[in-house]
Amino acid sequence: MSVLTEYLISFFLLAGATFALIGSIGLMRLPDFYLRLHGPAKATTLGVGGIILGSVIFFSTQGDGLSLHELLIALFLFITAPVSCHIVAKAALHLKLPAIERTRGKPWEDDLIKAEQEAKAAIAEGRFVTESVNDHIRRITDL
Repeated sequence: MSVLTEYLISFFLLAGATFALIGSIGLMRLPDFYLRLHGPAKATTLGVGGIILGSVIFFSTQGDGLSLHELLIALFLFITAPVSCHIVAKAALHLKLPAIERTRGKPWEDDLIKAEQEAKAAIAEGRFVTESVNDHIRRITDL
């Protein structure tokens, strides 16, 4: 194995380990659920990807040809990690988990404002004469 290959493998392993460490520190140190979800979703995925890329280069230079097992692992990781984090974030939004003030983008507040406007418009048009605004908002947000 050449020195250049060893440096390349070392670079990917160190970069991957650094990203994984940063993601883990973010998971531990960030103040609310939504910010904590961001650390593992982004940094740790890149960290594991860097480590797998270093592994692909190492085992491919050992004389057995291109190692596709690690590439399949990386593909699976890069597809499933964002999807699973998105599902967990949607569940948190549905449960209306608390967030700190600095967390940007609070869609549940926007949904309630929109539902209230729709309810008032529907009642003004006479579509829901017997229904109160709160009942209409509850019905819209439960969908």
